Amino acid sequence: MTETRSLDPGEWELWDAWMRAQRLLTRELERGLQRDCDISKPEFSVLVTLWQAAGRELRVGELAESLDWDKSRVSHQLTRMEKRGFVERTRYGADGRRAGIRLTAEGRRAAGNAVLVHGDNIRRHFLDPLTPEQASVIRAWSEQAVDRLEPHRSAAAATDAADPPPTGPGAP
Repeated sequence: MTETRSLDPGEWELWDAWMRAQRLLTRELERGLQRDCDISKPEFSVLVTLWQAAGRELRVGELAESLDWDKSRVSHQLTRMEKRGFVERTRYGADGRRAGIRLTAEGRRAAGNAVLVHGDNIRRHFLDPLTPEQASVIRAWSEQAVDRLEPHRSAAAATDAADPPPTGPGAP
């Protein structure tokens, strides 16, 4: 069993500052989407995920997996977005039996506008104040945290480490 260690006051201050900065940045970015684009953060997430998909369409299950949301949450969100004219349900796949979702023309317009506006807000509130050195450190730390904490990435890395690629003559 590992020993439990408490944080010292300086570590608590670092943690509190990080959490407050994260909350404030998230709040400001979400307000910007609502104010400037009249969409919520969940709507933005769905719009961008579909925008990036081949044919601007996905199976509902693929969308849920991509967003890391449960299917019930996706279903409720899609119902709201369908009422706003952003998405439409489709038959998906060669047999046409699976439920799909795709962007409408209004959804494509909203996604394109939101990506520009949100990108500008990210730049203004997050990127512009950083020095190149700070940006490099934040990126490296973030990538390490994702590798350490994201379950399927960690499992994939472990599998890759257990089965190294072939080397030597005849290796692809």
